[in-house]
Amino acid sequence: MAARTTMRRVGAAALTALVAAGTAVGATAGGDHDRGHGGHDGRHDRDRARNVIVLQGDGMGLAARELIRLATVGKDGHLVMDSLDEAGWSATDSADPEDAVTDSAAGATAFATGVRTFNGAVGVDADGNPVPTLLEDARRAGKATGLVSTAQITDASPAAFGAHVTDRYDQSEIARQYLEDSKPDVLLGGGEDYWYPEGDPGAWPDNPPEDPEEQSKGTEGNLVERAQDLGYTYVSDAEGLADADGRKLLGLFANEEMFQQANEGEGDVYSPEVPLVDMAAKALDVLQRDRDGFFLLLEEEAIDEFAHRSNATRTIEAGQALDETVALALDFQERHRDTLVLVVGDHATGGLAIENVDPEDEAGEGATAEDGPFPVPGTDLEFTVDWTTGGHTGEATPITAQGPGAERLSGPQLNTDVHDAVQRAMFPRGHR
Repeated sequence: MAARTTMRRVGAAALTALVAAGTAVGATAGGDHDRGHGGHDGRHDRDRARNVIVLQGDGMGLAARELIRLATVGKDGHLVMDSLDEAGWSATDSADPEDAVTDSAAGATAFATGVRTFNGAVGVDADGNPVPTLLEDARRAGKATGLVSTAQITDASPAAFGAHVTDRYDQSEIARQYLEDSKPDVLLGGGEDYWYPEGDPGAWPDNPPEDPEEQSKGTEGNLVERAQDLGYTYVSDAEGLADADGRKLLGLFANEEMFQQANEGEGDVYSPEVPLVDMAAKALDVLQRDRDGFFLLLEEEAIDEFAHRSNATRTIEAGQALDETVALALDFQERHRDTLVLVVGDHATGGLAIENVDPEDEAGEGATAEDGPFPVPGTDLEFTVDWTTGGHTGEATPITAQGPGAERLSGPQLNTDVHDAVQRAMFPRGHR
């Protein structure tokens, strides 16, 4: 509990206002009812999750989770994400005919749909056919829905819950499908470049000094204007997000990802315009107004991106940001016991190893050289981080969960089982 208290900082402050209004509002106010009607009848099924919050650390295998823990709270501490009631692990295999190890698109699609697919595909089966997602199931049941990520909001993981394409990089089409098909109430993240056509820079300038290759490249026209026509409030910075008031919200806070991924000391920056915990707090503020409940995905992408760059320092920072957001979600869950919270990783990245400091035990060079040493809080000890690859690895990833249906996520799982457990928690009698 000491670790959990330490990590609440911004999250607890952000939650204060929404809790004050949310308990009453969530019980009485309706949502955007161009969605279906879920038949909320006031009964509280003890095994039914009225709300679901999925927190994903992209690329967060067990070694990454332990790295974050050891660097944050030391040998005897526990991360907030490790304090949930149930724990298990998930196999990450995809159905790709050529690659043994999954990518984020196939990994998130397994979570979102219960179907394995080929790498690069989102929201479709191995034959390329669209399959329904948890977000779409929730919307059909009358629930509010949201996608939040420090990646492009059209990146593979959020896209797997709200779009159906065979190529994860078709991001403007993914954005179009959000607006016209799956219709999430809240969309917050990076990736403004895919919402504006070439030559129209939007709120975030083209070719910024930190990455001159970033520029608008949308293929579906001005999708920000389209979103506004459909009733979304559009914001592009922290102040705008704080002031936004409405039941449909689009926030794009970077040209691409909300950080600059690079090797250590080569322009690497983890400093999102809006921290993940603040985007999460706003999303909860908006979504909890729906009397039928909500489904919300919260993703920290930077764990994966910095592990691809063998950058342990920024991987730790990103993991700490995720853990702070988990604290926010658990504070919400404590006040809304009909909420299922789960923390997952779609795959592992980097093949990282936590090692003792030993100058003679250096297997890598250049970008893959050992990182550190890093101090172990509360001790005089230090450790280093070694890397075996700049790509993904195929080990299982940890799951922790709390709330209605969480017990189904205990023990060994297939990644498709995670979908099935969440779906059963939202719809224990099969009603959608």
